[in-house]
Amino acid sequence: MSFLAKKTISKWCAASGLALMVGFSQHAYSQAADAVTQFKSFLVNVKNAEGDFSQQQIRPARQGEAQPKVLRKSQGHFVFQRPGQFVWETKKPFEQKVIADGKQLLLWDKDLNQLTSRPAGQGLAASPAAILFGNTSVDEHFDLVAGEDKGGIQWLELKPKASQPKKDIPYSRIGVGMKDGLPVGLELHDNFGTIVLINLSKIKTNITLDAQTFKFSAPTGAEVFKVK
Repeated sequence: MSFLAKKTISKWCAASGLALMVGFSQHAYSQAADAVTQFKSFLVNVKNAEGDFSQQQIRPARQGEAQPKVLRKSQGHFVFQRPGQFVWETKKPFEQKVIADGKQLLLWDKDLNQLTSRPAGQGLAASPAAILFGNTSVDEHFDLVAGEDKGGIQWLELKPKASQPKKDIPYSRIGVGMKDGLPVGLELHDNFGTIVLINLSKIKTNITLDAQTFKFSAPTGAEVFKVK
């Protein structure tokens, strides 16, 4: 496998924390509705959505550092449709797309002119992306625990069940922030102390989507790699 292919897969793994991750509803909610109630209602009532995201990856402060360090920032646009279809498009600082069409998970890197694909397997089914975009029952993989109200955003924590294989979920803690029935933030903690923070905005739900939204073909001349 070429160096560029390895680089792409490495970037994919870093982004898949995504990496990959969000959703929403425009029902009116009183402040009395806790985050778990709002989240469950969103999963049932919102069939598709689109919006913008901004993302930060932060590591703990090391010896001699006064504050945690922001490793990278990115921003872009997302679209999803249940079951299991989404586009997570990073626009800054580089152009990259993660696309799930229900059968494959694709990564397009414009700078490398490279497309990498892999099957959308069970690992994706239990990922943060599928929590918000998929059709699997969140209750199968996580215990939902209501958290605090911070600045008008009500938080819940998704705790992986003891029976859930550790390899399927790269995070030790997953927080979801809800406001007016919409997930507006994600907080993802891995086992090394790194935190991924994702803010979601300009969300439109249950919209009409083009049939080609979740289809993608590499441009002529691009490198294409398939990972099994």
